Order: sequence, then C-alpha cells, then structure tokens
Amino acid sequence: MRERSAGDTTDDSAGAGAGNASGPAAGQRVLRRLRRASGLLRWTSLRLRLVVVFGLVALTAAVSASGIAYWLNRNTVLERTQNAVLNDFRKSLEDSTRSLPLRPRCAELQDAARQMAAGPQDYAVLLIGVDREGKACAATTNKNLLTLDSVPLSLRTAVGEVRPVDESNRYAHHLYWQRKEVGDAPYLVAGAKVIGGGPTGYMMKSLATERQDLNSLAWSLGIATALALVGSALLAQAAATTVLRPVQRLGHAARQLGEGRLDTRLRVTGTDELADLSRTFNRTAERLEHRVEELSGREAASRRFVADMSHELRTPLTAITAVSEVLEEEADSLDPMIAPAVQLVVSETRRLNDLVENLMEVTRFDAGTARLVLDDVDVADQVTACVDARAWLDAVELDADRGIVARLDPRRLDVILANLIGNALKHGGSPVRVSVHTEEVPGDGAGGRTGSTAVTGGPAAPHTSGGPEADPEHGGPERSGQEADAGPGGGELVIRVRDHGPGIPEEVLPHVFDRFYKASASRPRSEGSGLGLSIALENAHIHGGEITAANLPEGGAVFTLRLPMDATPLTDGDRRDRGTARAADEGTEDGR
Repeated sequence: MRERSAGDTTDDSAGAGAGNASGPAAGQRVLRRLRRASGLLRWTSLRLRLVVVFGLVALTAAVSASGIAYWLNRNTVLERTQNAVLNDFRKSLEDSTRSLPLRPRCAELQDAARQMAAGPQDYAVLLIGVDREGKACAATTNKNLLTLDSVPLSLRTAVGEVRPVDESNRYAHHLYWQRKEVGDAPYLVAGAKVIGGGPTGYMMKSLATERQDLNSLAWSLGIATALALVGSALLAQAAATTVLRPVQRLGHAARQLGEGRLDTRLRVTGTDELADLSRTFNRTAERLEHRVEELSGREAASRRFVADMSHELRTPLTAITAVSEVLEEEADSLDPMIAPAVQLVVSETRRLNDLVENLMEVTRFDAGTARLVLDDVDVADQVTACVDARAWLDAVELDADRGIVARLDPRRLDVILANLIGNALKHGGSPVRVSVHTEEVPGDGAGGRTGSTAVTGGPAAPHTSGGPEADPEHGGPERSGQEADAGPGGGELVIRVRDHGPGIPEEVLPHVFDRFYKASASRPRSEGSGLGLSIALENAHIHGGEITAANLPEGGAVFTLRLPMDATPLTDGDRRDRGTARAADEGTEDGR
C-alpha cells in the first residue's frame, strides 16, 4: 500500500482578540491633555512619522516572520502526526488481516477492528468485508463517529479504485487520506484495501490536540508581534527624541532670533551633523547680531546727523528768513533788474525752511519721540479752519456735518488735512471735495491700526507725493488718566479728499507715501519736498489710523483717511513706552 491524498487538506484554526475603548473623561484637565497630545503627535510632525514608519516596518517584519513560522510549524506538526498515524494504520491493517480468512465472519472483523484501534495512536477503525455467505459486513469501533456514510465519497472512490500494475506502479491498491471536520473538530480520515483479497479498512483520527497546539502557537506569535510593535514604537520614540530635541531647540532659538533676541545661542554638544548645525546657527546669529548692531549704529548716527543738521540750519535760516522778508517788503523800491533775484531768494528761503521743518518732523517719527496731544475736535470746524488758513475756500467743497467730535491731536490732524488737500489742489484738479463721516467698526478699539499703501490704478498723469509741508511739533501737557476717560465714543472717522484731475499713474500708486518720491524724475526741483504725504501717513499711524490712495472709475484720485474716534488708549501706551525716547528727543531739541 502506498500513501496518497484523496482530497484537499482541511484544517481551520481561529484566534480571537478583544479590546475595549473608553471615551475621554469630561473635564478641562483631560481636554488640555488631549490637546497637548494631539499637538505633540499631529500628523504633520516628524515625531509621529518616525513612530509610524518604525511601527509599520516592525509590524510588517513581525507579521511576515510570524506567518512563515506558523505555516512551517503547522505543516511540520500535521505531517508528523499524519505520517505516524498512517504508518501505524498501514502496519496494523497488514498485521490484523494477515490471519483472517479470505471471507471472514463479522465477529472476526470486529475483533480485528478492536485490535487495530487498541494501538497507541487512538483512532477509530472501520473494516468492511464479505462473509462466506456473500453478505457485506461492516465492523466499527465507534458507531457514532466512524461509519461508511461518514467516510467522504471521494475517499471511498479512491480506495476502491484498482490501478494497473506495471513498472511504475507495483500495487493495485494504495492508502489514501483526507482531512475533514466533524462539527468543529478536525479529523484525519484514511482508507486502504488489502491487496490479494481481504477487507477494506478505514480509520478516523482526531486532530484536536494538534489544533490546540497550533492555536497556542498562533497566540504566542501574535503576542510576540504586539511586543515587537510596542518595542519598535518605543525605539522610534527614543530615536525621535534624540534627533528632534536638538531640532526643537534650534526651532525655538530661530523663533527667538526672529523676535529680535539677537543674543540667542544654542548649547553645542557632540560632533554629529546636528552639532554642526547648531554651531552654524550660533555663528550666523553672532554675525547677524554684529551686523544689526552696526546698522543700528549707522542708522542712529544718520538720524542724529539729520536732526543736528536741521537744528544747526535753523539759526542761520531764521536770520535769512528775516532778511528775505525785509527784502520782500522793499521789492517795489528795488531796481527792476534785482527784483527777480530777490523773489527767487525769498521763495527758496521759504522752501528751505519748510524742508528743515519736515526733516525735523521725520526725525521725531524715526526716533519714536513723536507724541499725541489729544483734545476734543469738531472735525468740520477743523477742516474749515485748515482750508481757511491756507486760502483754499474757493477751490475746496466741504461735505461735513457739524457735531462730529473726535478725540485726536488737532495739530497733527491739521497737518494731515493740509497735505492731502494741498496735494489734491497741486497735482489733481479743482474742485477738490472733502467729505467727512463716521463708521461703526465691529469690536472697535481706539488703537491697533497699521500703515497703509496705495491701491488700484487709473489714468496716467504726473502726481507727486509732495504737498504743503508739516508744521513743527509743539509741546503740550498730557491729560491725566481721569481726563482721558472722558471723550467721544468708539467708531471710526473717515475723511475722503477727492480731486477731479487725471488720477495717479499705476506705477506711482505704490510709492505715493514714500519719502522724497516724485512721479516725474525730470522735475527734481518741483515745489514739493516729497515728504508731505509720508508725514501725513506717519501722523495717521501715530493715531492708530491709516491712509489709502486710489483712482476713481469716473476719473480723479481719492485719498481716504481713517482714524479712531478716540485715540486715548494710544497715549496710555506712550507714557509707558517712550520714557527713554523722550529724553533723547529733549537732548536733540536743545539747539531750538
């Protein structure tokens, strides 16, 4: 008899694992911890990616190794058990049927089946034969488990098949086997026919012990895989901490450096690439600090030079101005050949005086010493006074209701209005229309506004940033805390100055508030100094407001000034932040 498989092997093993998940407990502490954990392990973080990659690699390796180990052990266990049982069944069938007659009685078959089943392999035996009277007889050691009906049909067909005997096949019958399940238990079923005449034998062996061993092996491999996954996560965490801690320190130092703390340095340990990166950062920060100190020194020297030069020019300029005024009064009695020169001296003296005052104003803004002197201002009266003082009543249309009261610096508001209206009259076209209204701002506060820039384009035409020059700053007592609390309510003051000229060229719009910028490079000696609009913008900024410039679709340019209705909170900040700057400003103004 030769062993052959009569069907596919069937052996199912299953393992189950259960886990439970608990919802997050209520409470602010738990929520904070969850948010902190989500921040540390956000999907974009390198730490989480390292942990995930390590985990996936470890999981893949562990699952692959466990799967291969389980498959090899499964085949080994089943084949060892199967071979032992089949060899024992073959030998027992040969030994037990050798002493039987060709046509044994049922009792003899039953005794032979019991003898075969009594072996060490503990399997059930079914012997089928024909007695002397020609009746079929089936002797089984377990009627509930092994009967002819419980033997698969494919196995019975294979066992009963007679194969031709030749050189490649020495036996007409072979031993066949098959694995099947009875209920939930796996069994090995085998059968063979005695060569030379005799009964046909079947046996059924339980594989429950082997399945239990394989399930234990599967659980062990699963636990080993889980431990490998946890170990890889811990290893990834340790590696990420080792690698990312210097990177986090570097990021923190870079943020401090970006916030202006130029003395920030990293502590360098080791000789690896991260240590080299830290050294490079320290060298860069040191050079940057040195360069910024150098540039700051140069900027301070430049501001001091401009301020000193402006103050030094004021003394001779005062004398020259007085002389030029006398000459202007006597112009009618001068020689006609000399009169044009006198008029040129007078106009250029005034222009130089305005330029010096503007430079002094710009120096105050750059040094941070410009201060607000607030008062309750009726905006309509302020605009009217500004226009009347400069004899612009015939060229300016005012659209403003009386009673709009804002708490602002009246002198600086006058400077802003004079520059915007004068710029419109000089470079735009009459009439110039000035409109005043208020707007409600959601979540309004007095401060917090930033600077502005020109927007949109329009027809190209010469339009410069020059304008009437700023008045010199005057002093004034600051209001007390109780006085500052009284004043206009919140909201936003909006003043628009529109002309009817050709508009501002698109290439000029982004630069209208730049210092000394003039639209036409061919006219460097135009009447304006190129500081008017920049000074107006600085005065708007110190109020917490902004100025924007734009072109209207129907033609002409419009400048929009937005200021808070109450700038009191800004003066509170000035008292705290400008002590040192005020002392520097007082030292600068000693020459006045």
